Amino acid sequence: MQKTKLLLTSLSLTGLFALAGCSFPGVYKIDIQQGNVVTQDMIDQLRPGMTRRQVRFIMGNPLITDTFHADRWDYLYSIQPGGGQRLQERVSLVFDGSDQLVGLAGDFMPGVSRDQAIMGEGSDTDSAQPQAKPQGETPPAPGSLLEQIQREVDQVETVPVPTPEPLDTDPQ
Repeated sequence: MQKTKLLLTSLSLTGLFALAGCSFPGVYKIDIQQGNVVTQDMIDQLRPGMTRRQVRFIMGNPLITDTFHADRWDYLYSIQPGGGQRLQERVSLVFDGSDQLVGLAGDFMPGVSRDQAIMGEGSDTDSAQPQAKPQGETPPAPGSLLEQIQREVDQVETVPVPTPEPLDTDPQ
């Protein structure tokens, strides 16, 4: 009788610890990633008229190639960080009959890449125009250290970072 009571108590205690471990705070839960990782820089490299091979070189193999829509490639990416809410991104690329890229749709759109944003170059700004000083800023006193620093900054010539042309993979 005493052994049965001890056995029942130990089994109950072991079961409770096992159930508590399933939802115990502090238990590490892994990030679940699925699909193709697509970045804004990858989208910015795409140009209309690129061949399927050039697009595959930049983007990788599509996750979905639909037999009913042979001229469309779909790239899907989802991540569920540590048991949190799942986030999903989608990009569809459309080709014409001659296997050239004609359009894209989805969560990413062509725009200013991260590198161009850092360099201050964008599709809506012209880097040749001098930037206006913000209003409300008083000019530094003549001969001061701030004035010398500002003069040196104004005299610096910016050098654009060279961007490589996409590789032409068609042997001719």
